[in-house]
Amino acid sequence: MAAKRRWPRIALEAGFWIVVLGFLGYRIWPQFAAALGVGAGGTAAPDVRVETLGGEQVSLRELRGQVVLVNFWATWCPPCRYEMPGFQRTYEAYRDRGFTILGLSVDRAGRRVVEEFLEERGITYPVAMATAEATRAFGAGTMLPTSFLIDATGRIRHTVKGVFLETALVPAVERLLAERDAEEAAP
Repeated sequence: MAAKRRWPRIALEAGFWIVVLGFLGYRIWPQFAAALGVGAGGTAAPDVRVETLGGEQVSLRELRGQVVLVNFWATWCPPCRYEMPGFQRTYEAYRDRGFTILGLSVDRAGRRVVEEFLEERGITYPVAMATAEATRAFGAGTMLPTSFLIDATGRIRHTVKGVFLETALVPAVERLLAERDAEEAAP
């Protein structure tokens, strides 16, 4: 009789753990996939044009040949703030090898707030205010941060909703740069 009473509790606990592990897998899998290159087929990145806060016109089509991280973020977003130092370190380490970042701020507070935020934190990679066109083209909705890692041929190889950890970004960037270099060296 006692065994019959335990089954509902066991089933409830099992269901709980299935939901928890499923959620964690959903949130953590993109990090592993990026770091290991798993499931990295890719779709064509949209060609969007934005003006950086520095006044430079940037088109994703013009960045072909480089590995590009497009990151939708906001100054008020704690996970966005958390990932930015790792992005800056990665940018500094690989920009001379053909890696760049395009940060797209969705802040409504305005350009000046974003400029002050970046200056205070020493962020030097290109940042623009996200346009409605860019947000629609990438399908970047309400989840911040959202990052798209684009290979040198212009294909989105990894999409990470939430924090893109430096420990996952660096191996992904190295792998995509190596792929580009191998293709360029091929006869």
